[in-house]
Amino acid sequence: MSKTYILHRFIILLGVFITLNLFAQTQTRVYPSQPVKVVVPFPVGQTTDIIARSLTQEFTEAMGQSFFVDDKGGAAGIIGTEIVKNATPDGYTLLMASSGPLGINPSLYSRLPYDTINDFSIIGMLVTVPQFLVVRKDFPASNLKDLIALVKQNRGKYNYGSGGNGLTNHLTMELFKLSAGVEITHIPYKGSAASTTALLGGEIDMLFESGPAVMPLIKDGKIKAIAVGSQTRSLTLPDVPTVSEAGVAGFKAVAWAAFLTPANTPKPIVDKLNTELKKALNKPSIKDRFATLGAEPFITSPEQAKEFIKKEIENWAVAVKASGAHAD
Repeated sequence: MSKTYILHRFIILLGVFITLNLFAQTQTRVYPSQPVKVVVPFPVGQTTDIIARSLTQEFTEAMGQSFFVDDKGGAAGIIGTEIVKNATPDGYTLLMASSGPLGINPSLYSRLPYDTINDFSIIGMLVTVPQFLVVRKDFPASNLKDLIALVKQNRGKYNYGSGGNGLTNHLTMELFKLSAGVEITHIPYKGSAASTTALLGGEIDMLFESGPAVMPLIKDGKIKAIAVGSQTRSLTLPDVPTVSEAGVAGFKAVAWAAFLTPANTPKPIVDKLNTELKKALNKPSIKDRFATLGAEPFITSPEQAKEFIKKEIENWAVAVKASGAHAD
């Protein structure tokens, strides 16, 4: 093989590389040039779905292309999350997911088909969402002290619902049971909307649920809020005490949601999405919208979000081990 031939082949390959690189740069500069799918790994009406629909509308208006929500619920958020993991890393399939699939599942499942940190490029955090302990309207206790006493006096009588095994509200209640020393039977449903409906219908006695899903029902008097799992009281419902101050010292449970894209998505696209996300979360209309739902904007850089999620994975791992919860 002659040196001339080798040089010729090298020049051709170099030209192809330069062309592809320029094409990739052009695609990044004009992003988005087509509709963008935002996968939510939960059913319609769940907290993350509500938040995603508000933010995708902002993205659509700001970026001149349609950002639309595609709900892929099931398996504690695993199905939808894995779909995004396996998508082409071009910025046209994104993920808005919560602490359940991203922070809890890594320690709850021994065989998880994705790695939160390594299989995704994290665009930024979305919100933090306090978890409220709520009971059916006719439940005989209206404060945490009485609830704990009632459950202890009637062992095996009361139950609680969740949006599914392994979700944040499931594990939050398991932590509460452990911390308060009570026994309450778990009844999982297919999504938070279903478990909340069950509470309204009297099928279950109580549940932990995020503000966006239960805030309107609390305000309308259709269910009772006993306590909130965050370390500080909710700005929207300041009269509801924290679990810690109501008698279970040190208890903390706050859900959160984040915005991600498949690993190896070009950094300029990730940065562009983060910039637009910050703009949206800083809008008074979005802040007011989230406040009425009980959620608070959580504005970060991609790097800050990654570090936060790393720490949350570690924290929930301790919680899972302490509670004895497992999903497989």
